[in-house]
Amino acid sequence: MREEQKQSSLKRLFRKRWVFPAIYLSSAALIVAGALWFQLGKEENTGRDNVAKNGTAQQENPAVPVNETVETIAMPVLDPNAVQVKTPFYDDKASEAEQEAALVFYDHTYHPNQGIDLVRQDGKTFDVTASLSGTVTKAEKDPILGYVVEINHEQGVTTVYQSLADVKVEAGDTVKQGEVIGKAGQSEFNKEAGIHVHFEIRKDGRAVNPIDYVDKPLTALTDKAEDKTGTDRAATSKEKELMPSDETAPTDENPANEQPSADDHSTTPSDNNQDENNDASSYKTPDASIGMARA
Repeated sequence: MREEQKQSSLKRLFRKRWVFPAIYLSSAALIVAGALWFQLGKEENTGRDNVAKNGTAQQENPAVPVNETVETIAMPVLDPNAVQVKTPFYDDKASEAEQEAALVFYDHTYHPNQGIDLVRQDGKTFDVTASLSGTVTKAEKDPILGYVVEINHEQGVTTVYQSLADVKVEAGDTVKQGEVIGKAGQSEFNKEAGIHVHFEIRKDGRAVNPIDYVDKPLTALTDKAEDKTGTDRAATSKEKELMPSDETAPTDENPANEQPSADDHSTTPSDNNQDENNDASSYKTPDASIGMARA
């Protein structure tokens, strides 16, 4: 009886108009809910994979800062106001008096100063600091120049510190700008300067006037060097244009054993004596070996 009652109840239920639409809507809702759940789960997994891949890529290729700070060239002392220039840089374009003040007399010869010599007003020693951050390539004692420190920087720039009484760095050390590398001392090369530090700035091995670049960024030195290179190339090209061609080049018409005639502009003994006197009166440029000696 009970089963028959259940069957009759179901039949009466299905006969009602709202039953089938309700079943249809419920089924559709379940299908839509399942599809949404599957889609959300797939997007979440994809997002995790992308995060993992991006994290790995960032570790393999670290970001490089676009605007890297460029250091400003500084005086090689803690307090620039406490020092003054004793011997200036020798400039070919300077006046005769300025060039004379930039000569260093050593071993009976005048040498153009390739840097500047800094001294305290009271004549006492002082700490010498790195003008720029870089790597120390030389830190040793020279019998003529005192202790010498050389530091390499970016874009072919080197700073040189001579006449030091001692050093606090070694070759291979990395130094920061303003770090103390030694103390000012004396040297045999420039005794007249007393206790001082000889400071040089070189671009690709060529000495430049440090005063022209102090308190300026390193790019000012490299840009000027590039401009000078372009000017030299233009001058060389112009010289080639003005050079005579092979067709107009003079030839030697005199045989090897023929004596020169009176019209020839040959060198006479008096001319030789005059050249020797001129050489004796002019100063010699510094020997490249100076500063390279070892203790």
